[in-house]
Amino acid sequence: MYTLGLDASTQSFSAVVIDTAEGSIVAEHAINFGQHLPQYNAPQGFIPDGKDGEVHADPRMWLDALELLLQDLGKLCDLTKIKAISGAGQQHGSVYLNKEWFKIIPELNPKVNLAEQIEVSLSRNSAPIWMDRSTHEECREISAKVGGDAAVCERSGSIPIERFSGPQIRRFYKNEPIAYESTARIHLVSSFICSVLCGNDCPIDTGDASGMNLMNIEHWDWDPELLHATAPGLVDKLPPVRPAETQAGILSSFFSKKFGLPAGIPVTLFTGDNPSSLVGMGASQPGKIVVSLGTSDTFFAAMPQVVADPKGCGHVFGNPMGGSMSLQCFVNGSLAREAVKDKFHFNWNQFTNALENTKPGNGGQVMLPFFRPEVSPRLNCERPLMTGSEAFCDWQEAEAAVRACVEGQFLNMKCCSEWMQLQPKTIYLTGGASKNDAIAQILADIFQVNVERLAVSGSVALGAAMRAACQSSDITLDELELSFCSPLENSLLYPQVAPHHYDAAAEKLAKLLEAAP
Repeated sequence: MYTLGLDASTQSFSAVVIDTAEGSIVAEHAINFGQHLPQYNAPQGFIPDGKDGEVHADPRMWLDALELLLQDLGKLCDLTKIKAISGAGQQHGSVYLNKEWFKIIPELNPKVNLAEQIEVSLSRNSAPIWMDRSTHEECREISAKVGGDAAVCERSGSIPIERFSGPQIRRFYKNEPIAYESTARIHLVSSFICSVLCGNDCPIDTGDASGMNLMNIEHWDWDPELLHATAPGLVDKLPPVRPAETQAGILSSFFSKKFGLPAGIPVTLFTGDNPSSLVGMGASQPGKIVVSLGTSDTFFAAMPQVVADPKGCGHVFGNPMGGSMSLQCFVNGSLAREAVKDKFHFNWNQFTNALENTKPGNGGQVMLPFFRPEVSPRLNCERPLMTGSEAFCDWQEAEAAVRACVEGQFLNMKCCSEWMQLQPKTIYLTGGASKNDAIAQILADIFQVNVERLAVSGSVALGAAMRAACQSSDITLDELELSFCSPLENSLLYPQVAPHHYDAAAEKLAKLLEAAP
C-alpha cells in the first residue's frame, strides 16, 4: 500500500510516498517557490518588504505548487498505487474566502488550473503567515478583553502571539472591515489545501486550530470568549474543529482526471507542520522528547495530560495521534553557540575539544548565552548572563565559556520545560548540532535521559504519510515507527554523570534569571 504525505511549508511544497508493506520510501520531491514559481516574486516563499512587520504569501502560489508537485511526482512513482493521502501546512497561516468558495471547490475543472479557478473566491489576495509580526496591538486588545495573557494561555494553550491566526484575523477585521464582512470562510493553510484536495469545505484539526489563540484546549473546540474578543461573527466564518484522525473526505475527481491518482481514495484531515513532525519523528506517544538544535532550538513532546504553561512561554497544541503536545522555542540556539565560538576565533573542532576538555558542572562557571531577546524565558536582554570567576566573566577562559554556553542552554531548557510534567525515557535529537557527540552528551547528562539521533528527513511529510496509513489500513503506528523512524546506528548516548553534578549550576542559573533586567 502506497500512501502520500504532503507538506505545504514556508519555502516549498513537498511530498513523500511510502510503501507500508515494504517499509520504504518510494519517492520524495519538492517544489521550491522561489525557484519554480518566480512569477510570484517570493524568493523565500513570502512577499518581501511588507509594511509594519507584515509577512504574507499568495495562496495561488501554493495551488500552482501543488499541481507542479503532483505532475513531477507522477514521473517518479506510480501514482495509481496510492491508496490514502494526508498532509500538513505551515502553522498560523490563514486564507480568506468569499461565498463563491463553496460553489467552486465541488466543481473543479481538470482542464483549468487550480489557481485560476479559486482566485475569484479569495476575499483577501494574500495570506498572513507565521513570520508576520504586525499584530502587537491586536494581541494586547484580545488579552485585555479576556482578562490578561494568563487567561488567554489557560484557554488556548498560548498567550496572545503576534504570528498566531487570531490576532491576524482581528487586524484584518479592523483594517479592512468591508473585506472581512465579505469573508464567508477563514481557513488555515492546512485546511485550505485539504479542502481543495477533497473538493469540499473541510474542518480544521485540533493540532492546527490550537495555533490560533481561538480554540479551547480543555474542550478542543472554538472558545466563545476568544472568538468574541477577536472579531464579530467569527464563529460563522470558521470551519468546525475535528480530531486529526477524521476522514476529511475522498479525493476530488479533479486530481484523478488530471494526475492519474485513484478516484475516491480517502483523505485524512490535514494538520499543522509541527504536530505532523511529531508523528514523523516517531514521538507522538508520551515518553519521547524531540529536541531540534537549529537557528533556534526547539523542544516538543507528546504530553501525558493537558496543561498550559503558567509562565506563558510554551505552547500546547493538539496531538494528531490523540491528546496534546507541547512546543517550546529557545531563540538563542545555534547562533548563540556560534557567537561564543567566534568570540575566541575557534572553529567547530576547537569548540568540540573545549567541551571534551572540561568537566560537567564547569567548576561553577555558569552562562545563559542570550545574545538576542529570548522567549523562554521572556527576557529582553542582548548579552549573556554570567557568573563565575572574574576571568570567566571577562571572557578570558575560552574552554570554560564554551562549556558554560552549552550547559546553560540545556539547563535553561530543562527548567523551562518542567511545566509539561513529562517523564521522558528518550530524547530524539535532530538539527545540525545534533551530529556533535559532545553536545549530545551534555544534553543526556543534564536531562538524565538516553539520547538518540534520528535518520529522519522531511519529518512533516513523512508524518502525514504515516497518519494516512494508520487511518486507512490495518497497519499500526508502532509498525510504521519501526520502519520509518529508526535512530541512526551507534547513535545512542547514556547519561555519564550523576544528577547532583548540575545542582549547583541550576541554582546559579535560577539566581541569574531572578536578577536579570
